[in-house]
Amino acid sequence: MAGKGFTVKKNWDNPIEHAMPASARVPASFAIGSVTVAPATVLAPMAGVTDTVFRRFIRHASLFSAATTASETSSASVEDAVTNQQSGCGLLMTEFTSADGLSRMRESKRKRYLTFYEDEHPIAAQIFGSNPETLAEAARIIEQTGFDTVDLNLGCPAKRVVGCNGGSGLLRDLPRIAEIFRAVRDAVAIPFTVKFRLGWNDTSIICVELARMAESEGLNAVALHARTREQAYTGQARWEWIAAVKQAVTIPVIGNGDIRTPEDAAAIVDQTGCDAVMIGRAAPSNPWIFRQIAEYTATGAYSRPTEADRWLMIRTYFQMLLAEAEASQSQPRDARHGETAGRMKQFASWFTHGVANGAKLRQQVFVCKTGREVLDAVDRFFESRLTANGDHPEIATAAEERTDGEHANDAQALTAAAFTCSG
Repeated sequence: MAGKGFTVKKNWDNPIEHAMPASARVPASFAIGSVTVAPATVLAPMAGVTDTVFRRFIRHASLFSAATTASETSSASVEDAVTNQQSGCGLLMTEFTSADGLSRMRESKRKRYLTFYEDEHPIAAQIFGSNPETLAEAARIIEQTGFDTVDLNLGCPAKRVVGCNGGSGLLRDLPRIAEIFRAVRDAVAIPFTVKFRLGWNDTSIICVELARMAESEGLNAVALHARTREQAYTGQARWEWIAAVKQAVTIPVIGNGDIRTPEDAAAIVDQTGCDAVMIGRAAPSNPWIFRQIAEYTATGAYSRPTEADRWLMIRTYFQMLLAEAEASQSQPRDARHGETAGRMKQFASWFTHGVANGAKLRQQVFVCKTGREVLDAVDRFFESRLTANGDHPEIATAAEERTDGEHANDAQALTAAAFTCSG
């Protein structure tokens, strides 16, 4: 359903280090039809990553208000702090979901794939497929479920998706894409967007033509991952094509590809004129990225997490996963908790990216059988490191007091204090 078995590459090929532009900043907001996105930052849809827990985790990890300093934000009222204008992540997106599966399954089962909470608005649901009527029906289901926008995936390079003519496989069939655009546009009133790549390969760059087609068929925005399907996640994203698309259409253009830092976010806006930035791989490896962009935009500087910050961040997310598994009734309890332990292991590799001796922690986590064992391994690793460095290792106890007994959807309470960078 949601593209299990395919995960994006966790590192970048010789990333370019961008200097912060003198004047360019990520815009304060942009509009996708009737939906205002503020600030103009978007969490990219990622298979196996952007479920409801991770989305809420990112939304509340991104709290930032220009009216307060970074240290003051954590002590402010969470209810007051969480608004679109103050959150560092303006739009959340689901994992991509099969339109065919969505249209066929019974309503009770759909909830597993389309679950979201009120604090996730504005939120977009992304679908993939190749049949116009099926995609239109899936879009209607998404609208009825209460999502703010629907997005069509024309970018996934996974072989099993492409083999069904879905994702980036459709980039070889522009007439079929036009049929899909018309069918989905006629089916729903909510804003409709598309995320696509440059083309199938370097000999078939069709992004400008595709963007023009999207505009002519009534889509409300386009997002371009500036690589071809053949590139997948290798090589450099070619931002010059984002600039070309921006010049070709009047609807909003969202730039995506190789945005790892606030400097990168400002640089892509400066170089392409795009209306918003979409961040994928950088989000699970640095969950503070959206907040850092908001901080830089407001103050000209941004804070970086310490190891203690990272420890609390990891266990906060893992506590949310455990709480969600306990609250869910979609699977037997043992299956839910087994799946959660697997997800914790997956994210341990993301979250320890760049952590000294992170490979040692990943090895320890890999042999764990339960979520609680994973948490204990994380605590032992960071407690040992912080003690060796002369830091005070009481962060786990504080986190335990905050998180035990919380409900799965209490993401604000779980993350408000966890993401104030102390360094």
